[in-house]
Amino acid sequence: MRKGYVATLVGLMVLIGLMAPALVSAQSAAKIGFFNMEEILATSDMGKAANQEFKKIYEKSKTNISAREQELQRLKDELEKQRPILKEQALRDKELAYQKKFRDYQDMVKDANDELNTRRQDMVNKYVPDILKIVKAIGEAEKFTMIVDLSAVPVAFSSTEFNMTKRIIDEFNKTYSKKK
Repeated sequence: MRKGYVATLVGLMVLIGLMAPALVSAQSAAKIGFFNMEEILATSDMGKAANQEFKKIYEKSKTNISAREQELQRLKDELEKQRPILKEQALRDKELAYQKKFRDYQDMVKDANDELNTRRQDMVNKYVPDILKIVKAIGEAEKFTMIVDLSAVPVAFSSTEFNMTKRIIDEFNKTYSKKK
């Protein structure tokens, strides 16, 4: 039994020794490209337009939230001023009213954040497939072995020589301008 194991191990080592030069030459022929999807989504023409839309939604929400914050501050100040003179039941009623308004405020902030996140996710779902088609077309045309999204996969080092982000943005901008 032991002889069979040793023979298999020796055979495997010989096979690896024979294949090593082929593996090394295959590795040196590998062509790996990189891009950053987050940068594409942020700086492409579509991304800039979406960011403007997000900014409008944010400003509208910010105005409503600021008004609600001022109202809450006014109610809190009023409650603190009246605390010494209010009867226990009246104080409790005012505190409950304040807490309800505070919960409504928190819900408003959460809804505003959810709306922005939903809009962003819709944008991603709509445009990422188009961007990936561009990446695939470039990869096939230029015979890349692999193209990696730097925003999705942590990479310790990547050469700027094969960073395709700018090129993908240019191609995507052409595609996006045709769809408008």
